[in-house]
Amino acid sequence: MLTIAIQKSGRLFDETKKLLNDCGITFNGGKNTKLLATSTEFPLRVLFLRDDDIPECVSDAVADIGIVGENEYLEKGKPLDVVKRLDFARCRLSIAIPKDMKYDSIADLQGKSIATSYPEVLKKYLSEKKVDCSIRQINGSVEIAPRIGLADAVFDIVSTGSALISNGLREVETVVKSEAVLVAHPDLDAEKSEVLRRLIFRIDAVKKARNNKYILLNAPNDKIDEICSILPGMKSPTIMPLAQSGWSSIHSVINKREFWENIENLKNAGAQGILIIPIENMIV
Repeated sequence: MLTIAIQKSGRLFDETKKLLNDCGITFNGGKNTKLLATSTEFPLRVLFLRDDDIPECVSDAVADIGIVGENEYLEKGKPLDVVKRLDFARCRLSIAIPKDMKYDSIADLQGKSIATSYPEVLKKYLSEKKVDCSIRQINGSVEIAPRIGLADAVFDIVSTGSALISNGLREVETVVKSEAVLVAHPDLDAEKSEVLRRLIFRIDAVKKARNNKYILLNAPNDKIDEICSILPGMKSPTIMPLAQSGWSSIHSVINKREFWENIENLKNAGAQGILIIPIENMIV
Protein backbone atom coordinates (compact mmCIF):
# COMPACT_ATOMS: atom_id res chain seq x y z
CA MET A 1 0.00 0.00 0.00
CA LEU A 2 1.14 3.52 -0.86
CA THR A 3 0.80 6.41 1.60
CA ILE A 4 0.06 9.88 0.22
CA ALA A 5 0.21 13.14 2.20
CA ILE A 6 -2.24 15.86 1.18
CA GLN A 7 -3.33 19.20 2.60
CA LYS A 8 -5.95 18.71 5.31
CA SER A 9 -8.16 21.68 4.35
CA GLY A 10 -8.42 24.59 1.96
CA ARG A 11 -8.37 24.98 -1.80
CA LEU A 12 -5.50 22.54 -2.35
CA PHE A 13 -7.39 19.88 -0.39
CA ASP A 14 -10.57 20.43 -2.43
CA GLU A 15 -8.79 20.16 -5.78
CA THR A 16 -6.67 17.20 -4.66
CA LYS A 17 -9.74 15.31 -3.45
CA LYS A 18 -11.50 16.02 -6.76
CA LEU A 19 -8.50 14.73 -8.72
CA LEU A 20 -8.35 11.51 -6.70
CA ASN A 21 -12.12 11.06 -6.95
CA ASP A 22 -11.90 11.50 -10.73
CA CYS A 23 -9.24 8.79 -10.66
CA GLY A 24 -11.76 6.44 -9.00
CA ILE A 25 -10.19 6.86 -5.54
CA THR A 26 -12.44 7.95 -2.68
CA PHE A 27 -11.77 8.33 1.01
CA ASN A 28 -13.34 9.78 4.13
CA GLY A 29 -11.56 12.47 6.09
CA GLY A 30 -10.05 15.87 5.63
CA LYS A 31 -11.50 19.19 6.73
CA ASN A 32 -9.84 18.59 10.12
CA THR A 33 -11.95 15.49 10.79
CA LYS A 34 -9.04 13.08 11.21
CA LEU A 35 -5.43 12.50 10.28
CA LEU A 36 -5.61 9.24 8.36
CA ALA A 37 -7.96 7.55 5.89
CA THR A 38 -7.77 4.55 3.57
CA SER A 39 -9.28 4.09 0.13
CA THR A 40 -11.33 0.96 -0.44
CA GLU A 41 -10.96 1.08 -4.26
CA PHE A 42 -7.17 1.50 -4.55
CA PRO A 43 -4.15 0.53 -2.40
CA LEU A 44 -3.74 4.08 -1.06
CA ARG A 45 -3.63 5.45 2.47
CA VAL A 46 -4.12 9.22 2.91
CA LEU A 47 -2.45 11.45 5.51
CA PHE A 48 -4.01 14.90 6.07
CA LEU A 49 -1.36 17.49 6.95
CA ARG A 50 -0.53 21.17 6.73
CA ASP A 51 0.77 22.06 3.29
CA ASP A 52 4.18 23.13 4.60
CA ASP A 53 4.62 19.83 6.52
CA ILE A 54 4.19 17.63 3.44
CA PRO A 55 7.72 17.86 1.95
CA GLU A 56 9.35 16.90 5.24
CA CYS A 57 6.84 14.11 5.83
CA VAL A 58 7.67 12.55 2.44
CA SER A 59 11.40 13.15 2.91
CA ASP A 60 11.28 11.33 6.25
CA ALA A 61 9.35 8.44 4.62
CA VAL A 62 6.34 8.93 6.89
CA ALA A 63 4.48 9.21 3.58
CA ASP A 64 5.67 7.77 0.27
CA ILE A 65 4.27 10.53 -1.93
CA GLY A 66 2.56 13.88 -1.49
CA ILE A 67 0.57 16.51 -3.35
CA VAL A 68 1.89 19.93 -2.40
CA GLY A 69 2.21 23.45 -3.74
CA GLU A 70 5.42 23.83 -5.70
CA ASN A 71 6.15 26.95 -3.63
CA GLU A 72 6.32 24.84 -0.45
CA TYR A 73 8.38 22.14 -2.16
CA LEU A 74 10.96 24.72 -3.28
CA GLU A 75 11.03 26.48 0.10
CA LYS A 76 11.68 23.28 2.07
CA GLY A 77 14.39 22.11 -0.34
CA LYS A 78 13.94 18.42 0.46
CA PRO A 79 15.52 15.83 -1.90
CA LEU A 80 12.27 14.58 -3.43
CA ASP A 81 11.32 13.54 -6.96
CA VAL A 82 8.72 15.68 -8.72
CA VAL A 83 6.90 12.94 -10.63
CA LYS A 84 3.93 14.89 -12.00
CA ARG A 85 2.85 18.51 -12.42
CA LEU A 86 -0.89 18.66 -11.78
CA ASP A 87 -2.14 21.85 -13.49
CA PHE A 88 -4.11 23.23 -10.54
CA ALA A 89 -3.58 25.54 -7.55
CA ARG A 90 -1.64 27.88 -9.82
CA CYS A 91 -0.07 30.97 -8.29
CA ARG A 92 3.23 32.82 -8.32
CA LEU A 93 5.78 34.01 -5.79
CA SER A 94 6.47 37.65 -6.46
CA ILE A 95 8.17 40.70 -5.02
CA ALA A 96 5.84 43.65 -4.48
CA ILE A 97 6.58 47.20 -3.38
CA PRO A 98 4.53 50.25 -2.32
CA LYS A 99 2.88 51.67 -5.43
CA ASP A 100 4.61 55.06 -5.07
CA MET A 101 8.12 53.59 -4.63
CA LYS A 102 10.53 54.14 -7.54
CA TYR A 103 11.49 50.91 -9.28
CA ASP A 104 13.40 50.24 -12.48
CA SER A 105 15.06 46.90 -11.72
CA ILE A 106 15.82 44.46 -8.91
CA ALA A 107 18.95 46.51 -8.17
CA ASP A 108 16.68 49.21 -6.69
CA LEU A 109 16.08 46.87 -3.74
CA GLN A 110 19.76 46.88 -2.75
CA GLY A 111 19.96 47.50 1.00
CA LYS A 112 16.17 47.34 1.44
CA SER A 113 14.23 44.99 3.73
CA ILE A 114 11.77 42.39 2.38
CA ALA A 115 9.12 40.57 4.44
CA THR A 116 8.28 37.00 3.43
CA SER A 117 7.13 33.55 4.48
CA TYR A 118 9.50 32.05 1.88
CA PRO A 119 13.00 33.15 2.94
CA GLU A 120 14.91 30.31 1.26
CA VAL A 121 13.41 30.89 -2.19
CA LEU A 122 13.99 34.63 -1.82
CA LYS A 123 17.60 34.19 -0.65
CA LYS A 124 18.38 32.07 -3.68
CA TYR A 125 16.84 34.59 -6.07
CA LEU A 126 18.59 37.60 -4.53
CA SER A 127 21.91 35.73 -4.58
CA GLU A 128 21.47 34.97 -8.28
CA LYS A 129 20.73 38.65 -8.93
CA LYS A 130 23.63 39.76 -6.68
CA VAL A 131 21.35 41.98 -4.61
CA ASP A 132 21.86 42.29 -0.84
CA CYS A 133 18.63 42.72 1.14
CA SER A 134 17.53 42.23 4.72
CA ILE A 135 15.01 39.39 4.84
CA ARG A 136 12.36 39.52 7.56
CA GLN A 137 10.60 36.17 7.96
CA ILE A 138 6.98 36.43 9.05
CA ASN A 139 4.02 34.05 8.81
CA GLY A 140 0.72 35.34 7.52
CA SER A 141 -0.44 38.83 6.49
CA VAL A 142 2.87 39.53 4.75
CA GLU A 143 1.28 42.20 2.55
CA ILE A 144 0.76 44.61 5.47
CA ALA A 145 4.48 44.74 6.36
CA PRO A 146 5.33 47.93 4.41
CA ARG A 147 2.21 49.70 5.71
CA ILE A 148 3.24 49.15 9.35
CA GLY A 149 6.92 49.91 8.75
CA LEU A 150 8.12 46.33 9.16
CA ALA A 151 9.73 46.11 5.70
CA ASP A 152 10.22 48.08 2.50
CA ALA A 153 8.83 45.35 0.23
CA VAL A 154 7.22 41.91 0.37
CA PHE A 155 7.79 38.54 -1.27
CA ASP A 156 4.63 36.48 -1.20
CA ILE A 157 2.13 34.27 -3.03
CA VAL A 158 0.06 36.11 -5.64
CA SER A 159 -3.04 34.62 -7.23
CA THR A 160 -5.30 37.46 -8.36
CA GLY A 161 -3.25 40.34 -6.96
CA SER A 162 -6.25 41.81 -5.13
CA ALA A 163 -4.56 41.57 -1.71
CA LEU A 164 -1.60 43.56 -3.01
CA ILE A 165 -3.81 46.26 -4.49
CA SER A 166 -5.87 46.59 -1.31
CA ASN A 167 -2.65 47.16 0.64
CA GLY A 168 -1.25 49.75 -1.74
CA LEU A 169 1.34 47.43 -3.33
CA ARG A 170 2.33 46.64 -6.89
CA GLU A 171 3.98 43.50 -8.21
CA VAL A 172 7.43 44.14 -9.75
CA GLU A 173 9.23 40.77 -9.97
CA THR A 174 7.78 37.30 -10.55
CA VAL A 175 10.30 34.88 -9.06
CA VAL A 176 8.51 31.51 -9.26
CA LYS A 177 5.42 30.27 -11.08
CA SER A 178 3.89 27.58 -8.90
CA GLU A 179 1.27 24.84 -9.19
CA ALA A 180 0.39 21.66 -7.33
CA VAL A 181 2.94 18.89 -7.85
CA LEU A 182 3.06 15.20 -7.01
CA VAL A 183 6.31 14.47 -5.17
CA ALA A 184 7.74 11.11 -4.16
CA HIS A 185 10.40 9.74 -1.87
CA PRO A 186 13.37 8.82 -4.11
CA ASP A 187 13.77 5.31 -2.66
CA LEU A 188 10.39 3.63 -3.06
CA ASP A 189 10.48 -0.16 -3.21
CA ALA A 190 9.27 -2.07 -6.27
CA GLU A 191 5.76 -2.70 -4.88
CA LYS A 192 5.15 0.95 -4.01
CA SER A 193 6.68 2.12 -7.30
CA GLU A 194 4.17 -0.06 -9.16
CA VAL A 195 1.24 1.44 -7.22
CA LEU A 196 2.61 4.91 -7.99
CA ARG A 197 2.83 4.00 -11.68
CA ARG A 198 -0.83 2.95 -11.61
CA LEU A 199 -1.80 6.20 -9.89
CA ILE A 200 0.07 8.30 -12.45
CA PHE A 201 -1.65 6.35 -15.26
CA ARG A 202 -5.03 7.36 -13.83
CA ILE A 203 -3.95 10.98 -13.29
CA ASP A 204 -2.75 11.20 -16.90
CA ALA A 205 -6.11 9.91 -18.13
CA VAL A 206 -7.98 12.49 -16.06
CA LYS A 207 -5.70 15.33 -17.17
CA LYS A 208 -6.04 14.42 -20.85
CA ALA A 209 -9.82 14.36 -20.46
CA ARG A 210 -9.86 17.79 -18.82
CA ASN A 211 -7.82 19.25 -21.68
CA ASN A 212 -10.04 17.86 -24.45
CA LYS A 213 -13.68 17.77 -25.51
CA TYR A 214 -15.64 15.28 -27.60
CA ILE A 215 -17.34 16.84 -30.62
CA LEU A 216 -20.15 15.52 -32.83
CA LEU A 217 -21.40 17.33 -35.90
CA ASN A 218 -23.32 16.85 -39.14
CA ALA A 219 -21.75 17.77 -42.46
CA PRO A 220 -22.52 17.58 -46.19
CA ASN A 221 -20.40 14.87 -47.80
CA ASP A 222 -18.68 17.32 -50.15
CA LYS A 223 -17.33 19.18 -47.07
CA ILE A 224 -15.97 16.16 -45.20
CA ASP A 225 -12.35 16.54 -46.31
CA GLU A 226 -12.27 20.22 -45.35
CA ILE A 227 -13.86 19.55 -41.96
CA CYS A 228 -11.56 16.59 -41.25
CA SER A 229 -8.56 18.84 -41.86
CA ILE A 230 -9.81 20.99 -38.98
CA LEU A 231 -10.54 17.97 -36.76
CA PRO A 232 -7.70 15.46 -36.98
CA GLY A 233 -8.70 13.88 -33.65
CA MET A 234 -6.41 11.45 -31.87
CA LYS A 235 -5.79 9.55 -35.13
CA SER A 236 -8.59 10.56 -37.47
CA PRO A 237 -12.26 11.54 -37.09
CA THR A 238 -14.99 8.91 -37.10
CA ILE A 239 -17.37 9.34 -40.06
CA MET A 240 -20.81 7.69 -40.22
CA PRO A 241 -23.51 8.17 -42.91
CA LEU A 242 -26.80 9.77 -41.88
CA ALA A 243 -30.25 8.62 -43.01
CA GLN A 244 -30.48 11.79 -45.08
CA SER A 245 -28.67 11.23 -48.37
CA GLY A 246 -25.52 13.29 -48.90
CA TRP A 247 -24.87 13.91 -45.21
CA SER A 248 -22.61 12.30 -42.59
CA SER A 249 -22.01 12.51 -38.86
CA ILE A 250 -18.42 13.26 -37.81
CA HIS A 251 -17.08 12.50 -34.33
CA SER A 252 -13.73 13.68 -33.00
CA VAL A 253 -11.78 15.14 -30.07
CA ILE A 254 -10.60 18.74 -29.86
CA ASN A 255 -8.25 20.48 -27.46
CA LYS A 256 -10.12 22.94 -25.26
CA ARG A 257 -7.47 25.62 -25.90
CA GLU A 258 -8.47 25.59 -29.59
CA PHE A 259 -12.16 25.10 -28.91
CA TRP A 260 -13.69 28.41 -30.04
CA GLU A 261 -11.39 28.90 -33.02
CA ASN A 262 -12.23 25.38 -34.21
CA ILE A 263 -15.96 25.90 -33.75
CA GLU A 264 -15.90 29.04 -35.87
CA ASN A 265 -13.86 27.31 -38.58
CA LEU A 266 -16.23 24.33 -38.58
CA LYS A 267 -19.29 26.55 -38.97
CA ASN A 268 -17.60 28.37 -41.83
CA ALA A 269 -16.81 25.01 -43.47
CA GLY A 270 -20.50 24.00 -43.44
CA ALA A 271 -20.83 21.97 -40.24
CA GLN A 272 -24.27 21.86 -38.59
CA GLY A 273 -25.78 20.48 -35.39
CA ILE A 274 -22.49 20.74 -33.47
CA LEU A 275 -22.54 19.06 -30.03
CA ILE A 276 -19.72 19.42 -27.47
CA ILE A 277 -19.50 16.75 -24.75
CA PRO A 278 -17.13 16.66 -21.73
CA ILE A 279 -14.80 13.67 -21.50
CA GLU A 280 -14.61 11.88 -18.14
CA ASN A 281 -11.37 9.99 -18.79
CA MET A 282 -9.12 9.71 -21.83
CA ILE A 283 -6.63 6.89 -22.42
CA VAL A 284 -4.46 6.99 -25.52
